[in-house]
Amino acid sequence: MRHHIHPDAISYCSIVAAGLAGVCFWQSQHHAWLLLIGPAFCYLRLWCNMLDGMVALAAGKASWRGEILNDLPDRISDTLIFAAVAHSGFNAAVSGYWAALFALLTAYVGLFGQAVGVQREFSGIMSKPWRMVTLHLGAWITWALLEWNNGGIRFAGLTVLDWTCVVILAGCLQTIIVRLKRIMRALAARGSNRSGTA
Repeated sequence: MRHHIHPDAISYCSIVAAGLAGVCFWQSQHHAWLLLIGPAFCYLRLWCNMLDGMVALAAGKASWRGEILNDLPDRISDTLIFAAVAHSGFNAAVSGYWAALFALLTAYVGLFGQAVGVQREFSGIMSKPWRMVTLHLGAWITWALLEWNNGGIRFAGLTVLDWTCVVILAGCLQTIIVRLKRIMRALAARGSNRSGTA
């Protein structure tokens, strides 16, 4: 607070962190050690995403504009990171792009509740932090196999990062279903309450 850092600047920093993570994954086919560094920037992105809201509340600068600047950088960050994974050379591009798409859908569904006047949904097993943790594990396992398994990173026809994206896809699907069910229950409960008081 005493440094007078605006929460919007922190939001923009999260995109920079995601961009650096993306560069690491994109260039990891030439420098495999970048697979170790990329996840660190993913966590820096998460930290910035958490910090911007906290700073906005503490500084009394929370606003609807801030809501947009809190969420839009997240969507840009997810796209940057998973598009870079798609072009890392360690998995099929299609798996990375599907992971990016489902990350966006998961967040979009989470906003449905807020849009229709109930609560915003953060439930489900593959929220933003867990997507980054899963990607972190996939990246580090890939690096370890490259170092100590003679470059053998394929299992059952897919690479470790392909399987990582499959896990993220499955988790996102579960998360989407859980969030939609909770939103529909909240809407039904609100409708019942209104009928009861009519």
